[in-house]
Amino acid sequence: MHRRHLLLGAGALTLAFMPTAWAANPAEDFVATNIQAGFNILNDSGAGAAERRQRFADFLIGLTDVRRVAIFSLGRYATGAEPADLEAYIAAYQNYALSIYQSYFQLYAGQTLKVISSRERAAGDFIVTTNMVGQGNAPLEVDFRVRTDGAKPLLVDVAVAGVWLALAQRDQFLATLAQNNGDIKVLTAHLQALPTR
Repeated sequence: MHRRHLLLGAGALTLAFMPTAWAANPAEDFVATNIQAGFNILNDSGAGAAERRQRFADFLIGLTDVRRVAIFSLGRYATGAEPADLEAYIAAYQNYALSIYQSYFQLYAGQTLKVISSRERAAGDFIVTTNMVGQGNAPLEVDFRVRTDGAKPLLVDVAVAGVWLALAQRDQFLATLAQNNGDIKVLTAHLQALPTR
């Protein structure tokens, strides 16, 4: 569980550490442009740490398709869920994700990301490959899955060192649901009970 939290935090926080680069397609442009914006938030010396964390959290929510990822993480249990239960779960999921982002906020200071390549999995569905480097560490591959088929490009998954975070998270959530007869309210309560940071 801790490793998954670390990987989710790493993936989310690396969004902030990449210089703008020439982009070959809308997905690469999205990654390059938004990563630089995140970098600027984190390095705003005129703001206090709490303000930077909140601005960064708001920024991440704006570029991530939280609803899609939250529903994806429910797997088959999303079908037929009561609308009120689903909305409560999505709200709890968003707070859970933000808590992880903020928890690992300081871990990647001084790191940079460089776009290496991208590929289109399907129409409007891209994988953008980057390398994270810095602080004397060996380059770490970080892949971003970006959907460009909506009103605006949105991030839907991140892979750190080959581990796709939404997939790992879905496995965890499905196990919880399977142990509780598919009761989404139990998963929601579990997410709500996790400590915030």
